[in-house]
Amino acid sequence: MIRENASRSVLLALYLREALAIASPVELPHLRDIGATGAALPVDRQDLLERQWREWWAMTVEPEAHPSPVPLELVPAFDTEIALPTTGAEELAAAIVPHAEASRAWADWAHDQYRNASASRRGDSYRAYAGSIAEHEREVGRRAHSFELNVQVVPLVSPGVWWIGSMTVAVTDSLRADAAAFDDAIHPIIAELA
Repeated sequence: MIRENASRSVLLALYLREALAIASPVELPHLRDIGATGAALPVDRQDLLERQWREWWAMTVEPEAHPSPVPLELVPAFDTEIALPTTGAEELAAAIVPHAEASRAWADWAHDQYRNASASRRGDSYRAYAGSIAEHEREVGRRAHSFELNVQVVPLVSPGVWWIGSMTVAVTDSLRADAAAFDDAIHPIIAELA
């Protein structure tokens, strides 16, 4: 089972990563045209903010694999789009509120870009993954194992594919738009899982 999306929750988390100058995950490139906008924090507060963001990121990317140990509470500035743990996320909750309007507008824009690009590919999404699975099956001489993969298509500065969870990868929208390059990039991911 392969699910492709540009989830608003992942987009919001990535925008807020940029706005708050969060370095994690260090291997994941930055978003295009978004820069840090928050004031520099003392090192200990920035470290605390980063730790809280990483915990929220894990819950956002793969909520079933990373459930919150405490109840979640909605952040009112984000309507129903962001819920944070009632304890242990106070620094993050305070830091993201000033970025609510800009992050929500950007997430709307990025999600709409993905939907428009996805609609123009009609059926190509299935073929891209099915082709990689079929190629893997030919290479190994057996049917693919059952697996689950979530693909988040996001506007990052460098084209590529990065693991962002145990069953989730981020792929650059520009790479996803190039059928041949995407096929080459997703094939090793399919081979690893299947």
